[in-house]
Amino acid sequence: MSYPNLLQPLDLGFTQLKNRVLMGSMHTGLEEEKDGFSKLAQFYKERAEGGVGLIVTGGISPNFRGRLAPNASQLSYSWQVKKHKLVTDAVHSAGGKICMQILHAGRYGYHPLAVGPSKVKSPISPFTPSPLSSRQIHKTIKHYGRAAKLAQQAGYDGVELMGSEGYLINQFICNRTNKRNDQWGGSLENRCRLAVDVVNAVREQVGTDFIIIFRLSMLDLVENGSTWDEVVQLAKWLESAGVSIINTGIGWHEARIPTIATSVPRAAFSWVTEKMKQEVSVPLIATNRINTPEIAENIIASGQADMVSMARPFLADPNFVQKAENDEAQLINTCIGCNQACLDHTFKLKRATCLVNPRACYETELNITLTTNQKKLAVIGAGPAGIAFAMSAKQRGHEVVLFEQKNEIGGQFNLARKIPGKEEFNETIRYFHEMIKKLNIELKLNTQFEPKMVKENGFDEVILSSGVVPRQLTIDGIDHNKVSDYQQVLNGEVELGESIAIIGAGGIGFDVAHFIAENDSITLDQNKWLDNWGIDKNYKNAGGLDDNEPVHQRDKKIYLMQRKTSKMGKGLGKTTGWIHRSVLKQHGVINMSGVNYEKVDDQGLHIKVGDKSEILAVDNVVVCAGQESNRKLLDALQATAVPVHMIGGVDIAAEVDAKRAIRQGVELALEI
Repeated sequence: MSYPNLLQPLDLGFTQLKNRVLMGSMHTGLEEEKDGFSKLAQFYKERAEGGVGLIVTGGISPNFRGRLAPNASQLSYSWQVKKHKLVTDAVHSAGGKICMQILHAGRYGYHPLAVGPSKVKSPISPFTPSPLSSRQIHKTIKHYGRAAKLAQQAGYDGVELMGSEGYLINQFICNRTNKRNDQWGGSLENRCRLAVDVVNAVREQVGTDFIIIFRLSMLDLVENGSTWDEVVQLAKWLESAGVSIINTGIGWHEARIPTIATSVPRAAFSWVTEKMKQEVSVPLIATNRINTPEIAENIIASGQADMVSMARPFLADPNFVQKAENDEAQLINTCIGCNQACLDHTFKLKRATCLVNPRACYETELNITLTTNQKKLAVIGAGPAGIAFAMSAKQRGHEVVLFEQKNEIGGQFNLARKIPGKEEFNETIRYFHEMIKKLNIELKLNTQFEPKMVKENGFDEVILSSGVVPRQLTIDGIDHNKVSDYQQVLNGEVELGESIAIIGAGGIGFDVAHFIAENDSITLDQNKWLDNWGIDKNYKNAGGLDDNEPVHQRDKKIYLMQRKTSKMGKGLGKTTGWIHRSVLKQHGVINMSGVNYEKVDDQGLHIKVGDKSEILAVDNVVVCAGQESNRKLLDALQATAVPVHMIGGVDIAAEVDAKRAIRQGVELALEI
């Protein structure tokens, strides 16, 4: 067995978990959809069938005021039990175990009835919370107990109490948000009273043979957060109160430090769980950016934690554990931490899914069935869209030939993986390679497809997935030797000087600026990354923040420009855009909006902003002004009289959108 520590059982006394893998809590959006719990049941069932030791659901509120949004899920009444039983029955039928997370949003509630310990508004919500009275607090504690009892009646094996990430319990714990001077505020004991009383109330309701996980904020990453001594003391009180497991929480949602995005190093925070291992004996779970069985095995084997929590990796691949057990880790569809289809969807109140696995949360809707009409299909272009189509079509029983004019597969992912902090895209390309091999898909690299090949090879239909080409500008001097496009820069075809102007501030412009500014990716060096974001592993200060100002590398002068007058990076990901803006600020990148580009000559780039003309004396001008569909084959293919389908960038080039491209490839394969 390749992962003996990860795959060994964990004995909790009254029950045993079959391995050390927790599928961490994720809100999918199915919780609020019509018939969503039936879909949710299949979603969790497939993860249980895939071998995960214990599943935790998305957050369910114990009462109305604790909801994350007005229509968010709540478990307070016996009539609500029935739909939850759909989930627990499905998981148990697959031999799995599942806990329901109880989450009270507190001041993070996105509605005017939000409450908190004090009248302290959150920077990420427009609503100021009403302070809970002592009577309301006692009622809330009872509501936690009631929700846990109902969860038990619904068949859950336990509950997870959300005490981290800046939600209600965490808000009471910290001076940052708790300004009370009664028995619920002031001293540490008073501030932790809610957390301990909730555990006691839950245990009283559910008895001894029921899992209680407490998600403890071990590292707040905000000013006036908890000190390490306070975190340890609370952990000891929780252990005495009878929690079964303590899960690690990292960072409040309002923290200005990334904690789960792809640019965060793998297992970047397992050290804080290891630190707690020296203080308590209750089993501990390490979390955040653990996405391979090798990383997970090392955490358990080295004694940093007793379990590992992986949430989004189970969106990417429901069979993660099973593949590890079968020594097929190379076949795991690895989570790349992009946030584009999971968290970005959640914060837009859309159903979550996964960029690399569009079936996630669509298990009852996107299913690969064998075709009764086998066809021979030519796929032109081995980027994400073409490969996604080829894999799904092959699984349906079609004969597929995949053509790629370059000497490697991956398309735009080969550029993305060169950006500092986006090295995870290597994993998707590795997965593509392995699946092409496993499915025995005929792959022809270094092959320029010609329309005559349709008839010569007897193809029934053609799928054009030839991607995009950079859009060129039509300004004077665009052919000057100072000018290059983003692909040339990322492919190392251009020697850059000390000053660079980047035309275009979309996602590609931001990526290119980061690529130029950061010579060595700090994502690959955990200690450098922690220093860069001001995180102190010694935990000398509250919240785990370092009091020394980080020193950022600034080797080049970089201008990032756009014609629009709107906010720079407005179109970036909802949950990651702020990270990209912060990184460029760290590197001293100069942002310019409302720019008109006039010409390029030996002096540099001539621009006009408003009424002011200016010459930027730059060594290089990099064009990131979008892209155009690569349709040079389209007319000739359509003339062959066989059906031609376009997917990915060749269909829509407005943005390089891998999420749409992969989904489009899968959906077409299910229809064809």
